[in-house]
Amino acid sequence: MPPEATRVRPGDAGSVEAGLDALDTPVDVHRETLLRRIVVRVLPPVGAIAVFVLIWQVLWAAAFWPEFKLPAPVDVGAQIWQLVTSGDILELFWTSVHRAVIGFAISLLIAVPLGLAIANITVVRRGVGPLVSGLQSLPSVAWVPAAILWFGLNDRAIYWVVLLGAVPSIANGLVSGLDQVPPILPRVGKALGAGRWGGIRYILLPAALPGFLGGLKQGWAFSWRSLMAAELIATSPDLGEGLGQYLHNAMSLSDISMVFAGILLIFVVGVGIELAVFRPLENSVLRARGLTQGRK
Repeated sequence: MPPEATRVRPGDAGSVEAGLDALDTPVDVHRETLLRRIVVRVLPPVGAIAVFVLIWQVLWAAAFWPEFKLPAPVDVGAQIWQLVTSGDILELFWTSVHRAVIGFAISLLIAVPLGLAIANITVVRRGVGPLVSGLQSLPSVAWVPAAILWFGLNDRAIYWVVLLGAVPSIANGLVSGLDQVPPILPRVGKALGAGRWGGIRYILLPAALPGFLGGLKQGWAFSWRSLMAAELIATSPDLGEGLGQYLHNAMSLSDISMVFAGILLIFVVGVGIELAVFRPLENSVLRARGLTQGRK
């Protein structure tokens, strides 16, 4: 083959370079209109809820279970509507959600240094790592009796339960994210002059962020579950009425429609925080790294 056949012409080199750049550039294949975006995102969950309520209504109408075990959807809706019209739903949401947010924030302040220590210090990983994993597998409700005996029926007992539920999950999530960082990145940072803390701040934490977000989502889920367990058991007028207290009152009154209303409200808060906070944050991080165009 003559040498001219293998020689890359300047125009061809530019085309090859442009093609490689195009491969690295995220392409928005589906440029959706606002209406289409709303339809695509809203209709599936609305349809799923409609199917669920329809099945619920059919089971209630068929009377497979007595009324005191399975209430009618309209009765549960009436309970929720009564909370809305009376304004009590705002107190329920505020009491529980602000506790969950404060507990999660404190857990984050504790879990991040703990996760960094476990991931970067061998003796800490071997000594403390298994304990943190064991705490993560321990149901948080098991801490409620001890917390009440230690702190009494007050917010400190509830926050203690929330911390023990959230800290292990957040710490283990950070450790998992750091363990997935390619080893070459810290070495490159060190070669460029980054110190130990500079490497952690500018290299390890940003590189581990996608995996760490999974730990944050799980940590929030554990903190919310821990809070509901604590509010269900640690009931007192001094604590105010949150969603867990509302569910406890419904059980004490043997009001099954009120019980279902409490369960649905707890579920709505959990899903709402996921959709309003963690889903956009996750999509933003993934888009910034070119890993995906974000989940629809």
